[in-house]
Amino acid sequence: MGTVPAAWAIRSNLSQAVPVDLVPFKDWFDAQDDARERFRWALRDSLDELLDGQRTGRWAYQHLSKTEKTYLGTAVEVNLTKEFEFRNGAHLDWQIAGGDIDCKFSKDLGGWEIPMEMYLCEDHGDRQGKANQAALVTWLNDDTSQWAAGLITVTDERLRWRSDTTTGQLVRAYNRDNKRRLNDSARKDIHWLWGGLQNDLPRNLLLHLNADVRARVFSFPKSGQARVNQLFREVHGRIVGRQTVLTVAQQEDAPKRARDARLGLRSEGILVLGHQDSHRHIARALELATPVKGEWIAVRVVPAEADSRPFFTLNGLRWAMAQDAEPGSPAPELPKKVVS
Repeated sequence: MGTVPAAWAIRSNLSQAVPVDLVPFKDWFDAQDDARERFRWALRDSLDELLDGQRTGRWAYQHLSKTEKTYLGTAVEVNLTKEFEFRNGAHLDWQIAGGDIDCKFSKDLGGWEIPMEMYLCEDHGDRQGKANQAALVTWLNDDTSQWAAGLITVTDERLRWRSDTTTGQLVRAYNRDNKRRLNDSARKDIHWLWGGLQNDLPRNLLLHLNADVRARVFSFPKSGQARVNQLFREVHGRIVGRQTVLTVAQQEDAPKRARDARLGLRSEGILVLGHQDSHRHIARALELATPVKGEWIAVRVVPAEADSRPFFTLNGLRWAMAQDAEPGSPAPELPKKVVS
């Protein structure tokens, strides 16, 4: 999706001193409940909104048009604003801890575009900023499930310069919109929130499926329900989220698609577990991830008397996760109440 130039490679679990001028912003994020979790989901939601899988069936950034890719930064700003209820700044996007700060997104780490209004420069006249302003710089890569967010105070010196082709003198490196990127040495001046590189952007299941598996899921052009059934037939032991079901079905009401898949696949020995109490109990008993509302996990089960595998009991019969070579048998109908 995006690129990481060598000069911009960052590590996880960094220990950094916080520049004095960025302390209020850093402290504000530290004080918010579940800020990191909310931040990563706002990034996930921003990309998913543009993909609009329910209407388009798209599941990868590469499917977006050039215009849509340009809009991703705006979507990130909008979703972060809603999630954290940021107030408008006096001169920039937001006000945090009483100070103005701008939100900058780039699909390429280090690729943030900075306008003249964000920093002091006498050569810019009345277009220069009121001060050297703070920026929240963000980045994600859906291909690697990585993301990062950092704070930096923008200055003229921290932005790119180039050699004039005629005089050889250093001049400011503007693009056609009179914006400049951070220079490579400015990386050391960024305070990365939550310790630097993050490796847990909520996973895009369809993107990371084996290509043959994905092709089989989408091999029913006229039936969204058949595609959802195939999804749960193919993907076992992994959480499947609402957005994935909507993208595969290209229809409304993901829970109904999952419920109908549950009915259709029981004869094949496949359980589609949701967030109901008995379903979560079974998932834990089988040592699977436990779905929450808007999530499902599929598993093929077989009767397993006197078996060492994890199991659950229903109507006096033990059930365990099927091994690949085991012949299939119909799965049990699950009760609403917790099973033993």
